[in-house]
Amino acid sequence: MKYTLIFLLIFTAVVSGALSAVASGISVPWRQLFGGIKTTEQQVLSGLSNAQGYNLQLFADDVPGARWLVITRSGDILVSQPKKGQVSLLSPDRNGDGQADAQRVLIDNLNRPHGLALHENWLYIAESDAVGRVPLDHSDGRLAGSYQRIIENLEDSGHWTKTIEMGPDGWLYLSSGSSCNVCIEKDPRRATIMRMRPDGSDFKILATGLRNSVGFDWSPKDGGLYATDNGRDWLGDDLPPDELNLIRPDKFYGWPYAYGDRIPDPDFIGDENPTVKEMIASSVPPVHEFAAHNAPLGIRFLRSPEQPENYRGAALVALHGSWNRSVKDGYKVVSLHWDESGDITQRDFLWGFLSDDRKEVSGRPVAIAEDSQGSIYITDDYAGAIYHLSPGSMLKASAPYPLKVTNNTPRKPPTIDSDAAREGKALYQDHDCAHCHQQQVPLKELSKKYTLETLASYFDAPTPPMPRYNFTDQQKKALAHYLLSLEALR
Repeated sequence: MKYTLIFLLIFTAVVSGALSAVASGISVPWRQLFGGIKTTEQQVLSGLSNAQGYNLQLFADDVPGARWLVITRSGDILVSQPKKGQVSLLSPDRNGDGQADAQRVLIDNLNRPHGLALHENWLYIAESDAVGRVPLDHSDGRLAGSYQRIIENLEDSGHWTKTIEMGPDGWLYLSSGSSCNVCIEKDPRRATIMRMRPDGSDFKILATGLRNSVGFDWSPKDGGLYATDNGRDWLGDDLPPDELNLIRPDKFYGWPYAYGDRIPDPDFIGDENPTVKEMIASSVPPVHEFAAHNAPLGIRFLRSPEQPENYRGAALVALHGSWNRSVKDGYKVVSLHWDESGDITQRDFLWGFLSDDRKEVSGRPVAIAEDSQGSIYITDDYAGAIYHLSPGSMLKASAPYPLKVTNNTPRKPPTIDSDAAREGKALYQDHDCAHCHQQQVPLKELSKKYTLETLASYFDAPTPPMPRYNFTDQQKKALAHYLLSLEALR
């Protein structure tokens, strides 16, 4: 009897909330309250559309609450599931059926794990109130030690998700959303992006005024750190715009005092406090605006040379979709393209999660990852699914991972410049490259994969976890000569 009463109370509260929301003119994908929906390969292929030059498949359909994801050096896909308190491992498609070969829980008993990052032999996990790390054996996808928290006592009310990424400078970056819709935070770490060293030391705030920057990534073109940001609620269907910000150290990005291009928030528009006016005037406007309440979450710049030419260097952004809006909007993945003057154009990349009448929702994209072969993986926490898009022909899309192309024509050995090779050797030693490459990631058969030119260009956007060192053209060529000279001597 007691449990029946509890159920009735909860049910009444949910129904009451739903009726209130409808009366307020908002449009919520209600089934997410009860665990979302299920999808199938047929529904994905018939219901979704994607950019030309890519092939779409349903990679996994049983990953409830799938949020963030990263790809190991062996091609395993790690996915966070906050509601289950776990991170799961999905094996890549090696048998060619388009789906994950296997799925298992990698680590559990976590407090709403969200962000994931890989660095050297560590898996970093951003829980709602902490950051931890655990040794990971990339060769077989097994944990090689115990999980240890390196940052604790983070607040997790309101926007509780924490996202973590390893920067090209070797620092860990962590985002923390606001505790509220509009307020002045008591904890200075809220509504910020922070950074720390890989062991958790030197933990400091990088940028402030970011209401909820769930996703961020570094551009392979200009090296800039770009972050999505979700605007406040309850200003109608079309205000305020959601944002893409170029993050710079010690800058303020507006929230809670302003949105967009320094437009005062209604809660502060009549505030005569000179400090508030100064904060608004000094705030950094976004470099791109998304439609209001589209909820941009994950962002990922495409780095693989396998991408179609017009997508190399573009950024994919997952629009999770509106709830604080009378007519639904968002619910898709878009691509952002920078022209020579720095202007940004937005295009649809993966869409069809929202019905034509804007009433029914079949998916809510969250995060995006790319592997070295150009395969793109996108999570969906509404359908508990992961989608796979591959560039090129259907033959390539269905081939086992990693794709291997057989070429029986012997490649002419590269002509090594001994002076350049000596310079490259010095760079290799100065950056302690052997620490990873002699044991964890041995460099083998490079000459079968690269020419001097393509190996040099690889350093512009290396595959994680290798950092990008911003080498000059001369340094990149020198490294290429040195690495290929090693094989010439064998």
